[in-house]
Amino acid sequence: MKREPEGNEFDRRRFIQLGGLSLSAFLAACGSNGPAWADGLLGFAERKNESVERLLLRKGARDMARKSAKNAGKSFPSYFISDKVPMWDESTRGKWMLEVSGAVKRPVKLSLEDLTKMKGVSQRVNHYCVEGWNAVAEWTGVRVSDLARLVEPTGDVQYVDFQSFDNDYHESWDIGTAMLPQTLVAYGMDGQMLGPAHGAPARLHSPAKLGYKNTKYLTKIVFMPARNGGYWSDQGYEWFGGT
Repeated sequence: MKREPEGNEFDRRRFIQLGGLSLSAFLAACGSNGPAWADGLLGFAERKNESVERLLLRKGARDMARKSAKNAGKSFPSYFISDKVPMWDESTRGKWMLEVSGAVKRPVKLSLEDLTKMKGVSQRVNHYCVEGWNAVAEWTGVRVSDLARLVEPTGDVQYVDFQSFDNDYHESWDIGTAMLPQTLVAYGMDGQMLGPAHGAPARLHSPAKLGYKNTKYLTKIVFMPARNGGYWSDQGYEWFGGT
């Protein structure tokens, strides 16, 4: 199992870490969720950290890979939690479909062909990992905001959960970041259809979130009024996971 990339440059994330709001990360070093005595302080620090991250992302700032940076190509790390690379088997599961549902007016199920027929975008951006490194790739897919317009979330929606067939992996996001123009349901990478190692048939990708928030092997997008957790978020990783 491989981890995913995160940038080393002095960026918004580094500003937060050095600005005194990283107390939660320091305390959590004592364990995945930090020492029991520090629960209240950890919660306070994370809420403060999240408020700053939301503020920095509220203008919809865009990531753009440096022209001099090379695409990672075959060196782009793969990551999954299953014992082996997850692959959708039509003979046992039927045709792959992406269900977009939850607190919406018009839930839909979309095939890969349906996705590719929608208005698509391509973007060459950084992919950031919590381990402190990053990689560049060009992603092609459909904006989550376009899928939202298709299903019409109800007025009380504040969060979105992205679910996977990789051993039921999932991570939830705030609706604001999910609606940013660089948040994609990607089906292509570097000019080719997405391969199994990187989340085929489709995966979530946005440079606004750390790698563990970018769910691969998507099966469901669920719009929700209330917040839930995620595979890594439930193990002590920061829930917001912004870059």
